[in-house]
Amino acid sequence: MTSSTGLNILVTGGCGFLGARLARALLAQEAVSLAGAAPRPLAHVLLVDRAPPPSDLRDDGRVRFIGGDLPSLIADGQLPLDEVDLVFHLAAAVSGECEADFDLGMRSNLDATRGLLDACRKSGTAPVFVFSSSVAVFGDSPEQPLPPVIEDTTLATPQNSYGIQKFVGEQLVADYTRKGYVAGRSVRLMTVSVRPGLPNGAASGFLSGMLREPLAQRRTRCPVDPDTAVALASPGNTIAGLLRAASAPAADWGARTAINLPALTTTVREMAQALERLAGPQATALIDWEPDPQVTKIITSWPSRFEARRAAALGLAPDASVDAILADYVRENPEAVRMPLRTAMAA
Repeated sequence: MTSSTGLNILVTGGCGFLGARLARALLAQEAVSLAGAAPRPLAHVLLVDRAPPPSDLRDDGRVRFIGGDLPSLIADGQLPLDEVDLVFHLAAAVSGECEADFDLGMRSNLDATRGLLDACRKSGTAPVFVFSSSVAVFGDSPEQPLPPVIEDTTLATPQNSYGIQKFVGEQLVADYTRKGYVAGRSVRLMTVSVRPGLPNGAASGFLSGMLREPLAQRRTRCPVDPDTAVALASPGNTIAGLLRAASAPAADWGARTAINLPALTTTVREMAQALERLAGPQATALIDWEPDPQVTKIITSWPSRFEARRAAALGLAPDASVDAILADYVRENPEAVRMPLRTAMAA
């Protein structure tokens, strides 16, 4: 049974970059409002991932960890969903991986999502279920071109395996919500930049790498045309959207389970210009502009301009600028910045 007092939260992918950051944000709140209810004290955050948690989370007495492959853990009944009030489902194979390995994407993104939803159904507790979907549910095709601006009512038309898997996941969340098995909220994340750490297999990974790597005095590659328009969100803004999805009252969230988060629309050229304002031409000189047709095809099929009225009504707003995103990254990751910064920007 769920706790009548302390709130128990499960985060899949909980030891990855976004999952660990989300866990820290939850732990910092101490009390959490769930779907508009009065705030309740936090009992435990259960992190589920292949990798172990970072040391700060490992040492927090409120954090529990279950390690292993998510579909296997679900199949073996190792997730205590009868004790969970809130689920954040972040675990996924990323876009480039899904195009390269169809079976991996189907198992990690589709099978795991259905399995987790079904485990919630069998638990009988109807937890709030926040699903991290993606801007990749929208895609451009000759038969159905994307409109200039994506609105809350724009039809999803994914054009790659990752986007299709995420959209199917949204529909599963909607149906399990309709049946009362979960209280589902699907959150369409924009490309998150700047992600710290090592590059991942996402087609959009260069949108972090082209900023992060030069700041670390390492060469990097940009595989698309400089005038390619993209939709970005900082890590902090992305976490704010996930938290708001969990806390919003049902009347404010509305009947539709999926929501577009706010996006900062910019171009790859403007991102490079912001980097140069921060760290000078010696930073942008480390970017190798080498087009990759496969990456370009994926990135240019995604929309770059959004009018996220539902998100705005929930108090969410896009990042102010690429400069602001870079400033946040430098402040939060000083150990990763080796390039001398211009004094005015660094302040």
